Amino acid sequence: MNMNAQELIKTLEWRYATKIFNPDRHIPEADWNALLESLHLSPSSLGLQMWKFIDVQDPSVRAELRSVSWDQPQVTDSSRLVVFCARRGFSPEDVQRYLERIVEVRGVTMESLNLYRERIVELAGSKSPDVLKAWLERQVYIALGFMMSCAADLRIDTCALEGMDPEAYDRILKLEDSPYYTLCALALGYRDEEADKYARLAKVRFDRGDVIQVI
Repeated sequence: MNMNAQELIKTLEWRYATKIFNPDRHIPEADWNALLESLHLSPSSLGLQMWKFIDVQDPSVRAELRSVSWDQPQVTDSSRLVVFCARRGFSPEDVQRYLERIVEVRGVTMESLNLYRERIVELAGSKSPDVLKAWLERQVYIALGFMMSCAADLRIDTCALEGMDPEAYDRILKLEDSPYYTLCALALGYRDEEADKYARLAKVRFDRGDVIQVI
């Protein structure tokens, strides 16, 4: 069943950054699998998918992560916690891996992708290391927003987390020697209506005309 415009706006108004989750409510497995698939299907620039998402299920690991996240209760009390990781750099091998996947999925020849390969390599090669790093990180935030939006459609609450020690996350999650590093995290579950005062507060947004320009 398709969501109409009014239902979409109502869902967006319902969503907020949940500060206190109900630790006794758990996301149904079917809904969780759908949300993981939202990460799998998230869009990225040139389709490169230069990211990794860690579904942290071990309670002891989540407790350790909370200790380096300003003791935010969302880290341990939400039903689920996903850590979003960006790729360290970009190489021709990354391009080759993606092109091989295109050949496998779409049944095309590698030769037919030569111009596409050149375009990707040229684009990445034209960026300075700092600009390339920022570009790769922005891809991860696309996936973050995508998952948050899909969660809201399922009436599942979320809270994006950047209040953390990313290097400590890397150590705890054993990412230090991997091609990836921690960028942010997302807690998902169900709000505690009684305990979380923010659940009852009106959204504060500037007037649409202040943030949306029509030309």
